[in-house]
Amino acid sequence: MRNRTLSTALGLLAAAALVLTACSSDSSNSEETTQEAEFTVGVAYDLGGRGDGGFNDLAYAGAIEAAEASGGEVLESTARAEDTDADRTARLDLMAQGGANPIIAVGYLYATALSEVAPDYPDTWFAIVDDDTVDQPNVASLMFSANEGSFLVGVAAAMESTTGKVGFIGGVNIPLINEFQAGFDAGALAANPDVELSATYLSEPPDFNGFNDPQRGAEAANGMYDSGVDVIFAAAGGSGLGVFESAETAGAWAIGVDSDQYETTDTPLNEVVLTSMLKRVDVGVESFITGVLDGTATAGTTLFDLSTGGVSYSTSGDFLSSETIAAIDDFSAQISAGEIVVPTTVE
Repeated sequence: MRNRTLSTALGLLAAAALVLTACSSDSSNSEETTQEAEFTVGVAYDLGGRGDGGFNDLAYAGAIEAAEASGGEVLESTARAEDTDADRTARLDLMAQGGANPIIAVGYLYATALSEVAPDYPDTWFAIVDDDTVDQPNVASLMFSANEGSFLVGVAAAMESTTGKVGFIGGVNIPLINEFQAGFDAGALAANPDVELSATYLSEPPDFNGFNDPQRGAEAANGMYDSGVDVIFAAAGGSGLGVFESAETAGAWAIGVDSDQYETTDTPLNEVVLTSMLKRVDVGVESFITGVLDGTATAGTTLFDLSTGGVSYSTSGDFLSSETIAAIDDFSAQISAGEIVVPTTVE
């Protein structure tokens, strides 16, 4: 398996020139570096790119797992904060021209670009994470019930809080992130009807830098911790690192998102990660690629929810009490059975 990186250079008049460079995933293995890959998976990242400790990393993990298992390689491209739909279109178009198949578009910002590109490459499979608006016969939408996973960590926050005050920090005030807050609030209230809830967002569209601004995340968290909040759930991409830093200073807890951020965050910051809401983008991406390879892939929406293991929570660090874990698992069973319907919008 080999790994390549796609970088973007923009022209002055909205023309995009995309430059491709290649590198081996294991330069010490000369046999591997000279072996021809049987197929190429394209991964077009959302803001923050690989290394965000969240769903970009998970998309890469799923792609690399599928590629390594089947003799393929991964072609990567990272978004920039100033990208337009034209830039994202050019990025996907270049991947398809280069023979990548399938291509994974990470994040709903690719919806418009994918609607433009997919019809031009009917023999190429595409998937988009966190959007179900692209209606094309060669496009799969990978959706995750973030509200259900967030409900579980809301229970954890309320039960582990000693002040009875918990908070939510969203990267950007958009419906997708509102789902995280809706689930978190519902779970906290289910565990403790008297819990006090606080929430804030780091930016408003069209400013999406709230997903990649740790300083802004730290400033928002400082205000919450100063007000008595002692557990904050951050659904804010790379800005979550700032929340962790603030939690360490305050001697408080933070809750990670998407990946198990106790495992992906360096010591000592990981010691403030009470739990993480797990959004298994890696599972969704790997299963889609496997489906393309074995001919079982289908267009349309696939929902990865609590009942299918698409979302969950982590216990790394052993910070959750046995009572909290028992309560979370009980609520999880009720949600999976349809006995509890978790809201997707903030009340």
